[in-house]
Amino acid sequence: QVQLVESGGGLVQAGASLRLSCVTSGINFSIHTVSWYRQAPGKQREWVAAIAPGGNTNYADSAKGRFTISRDNAKNTVYLQMNSLKPEDTAVYYCKAVSRAEYWGQGTQVTVSS
Repeated sequence: QVQLVESGGGLVQAGASLRLSCVTSGINFSIHTVSWYRQAPGKQREWVAAIAPGGNTNYADSAKGRFTISRDNAKNTVYLQMNSLKPEDTAVYYCKAVSRAEYWGQGTQVTVSS
C-alpha cells in the first residue's frame, strides 16, 4: 500500500545537472523524514541526503555543496537536485521513508560519463 516512486535519472556528461523526484503514497508524507540513498555496482548502499518534516536538511560529505534536497508536502514529493555531477555519482538512487516500517522506492539510474 505504501509506495515510493523515483524518477528523473538518466545518462549525462560530467558537470551536468539532474533533478530526481520521489513521489510517495500510502503514508502521511508531511510528518516523515525522507532520505536519498545510492548504490553503485559492487558497492554498499550509501546515504546521500535527508530532509525532516520541518525542512531541516543533512548531507553526506560527497553531496555537500553540489546536491540539494527539498520537499513539496502538497505534492507528497521529495526532490534531489544534483549539480556538477561526477562519474563517481553513477549509481541507482533510492528514496526512503519510515512510518510503521522502512519503505524504499524501486530506484532510478543515474549514469555520469567523463
